Amino acid sequence: MLARVLRIVGFGVLALVAVVVLALGGVYLNAQRLLGQRPDNPVAQLAVQGTPEQVERGRYLVTAIPGCVSCHASNPTAVPPTLDGALMHDIAAFGEFYAPNLTPGGRLRDYTDGELERAIREGVGRDGRALAIMPSENFRKMPDEDVEAIIAYLRTQPSVERATPPLRPNLLGYVLIGTGLAAPSVQPPVSGVAAPARGVSAEYGNYLTQIGDCRACHGAQLDAKDRATGAPPGPSLRVVKGWTEAEFIATLRSGVDPTGHVVDPRVMPWPQVGRASDDDLKAVYAYLASLP
Repeated sequence: MLARVLRIVGFGVLALVAVVVLALGGVYLNAQRLLGQRPDNPVAQLAVQGTPEQVERGRYLVTAIPGCVSCHASNPTAVPPTLDGALMHDIAAFGEFYAPNLTPGGRLRDYTDGELERAIREGVGRDGRALAIMPSENFRKMPDEDVEAIIAYLRTQPSVERATPPLRPNLLGYVLIGTGLAAPSVQPPVSGVAAPARGVSAEYGNYLTQIGDCRACHGAQLDAKDRATGAPPGPSLRVVKGWTEAEFIATLRSGVDPTGHVVDPRVMPWPQVGRASDDDLKAVYAYLASLP
């Protein structure tokens, strides 16, 4: 009787292992399918002029948007930082992910302006494949003039001859991608986008929180809920309602909040955000202070 029970238990364990192996195999194959997809997003016929005004606006946007510097710069504290490619330490638990070298010495030199615009706003690489990690869902809200300014600035950076390794997800990374919890960056085609008028307004502040990818860490409603998979957890930004405008700006310039708490720059890239102008930070404050 005991031997029969053991055989039944053994068959059950083997069946369970087989189911798990098949499930993981299916997840892996689906992850490879998603990473290898080739969406039919067209490439715009775009030729950025690269005027001094565009380059300066692009420099400001690149250095003040946290994701650009904290992901693509090997030395994000440099002034100015160079987007020469870097290992993304904050998602190391999911594998080895490098943000590519975006200087003229990297893959940027092979991109047309239209291909680069598509990569930024639609998450599709030059080869037509989906980009794995790129906050295109936020950048697709960026107006044409700002995207062109970023492209103009990227092409003026010092050339760094440095190749970055391909993506190497681990088992957990493949599970997240294959189950759709961390989908590739592909977005529907977009063009002719207009942003709110620049100024100290809650509307423009909302726009800045969108392109700054604040919601990835702080939650869809900036209340520390519904955060993106794999993003560093951030506190609720509703607390800002209890701060003065001056305290908010001082926090992002010094890394110390009104309670005396020291903000870890590895989790919250305040040195990059703090490069924003007073008016832009005031606009963000106006938006955060308007939240219920």
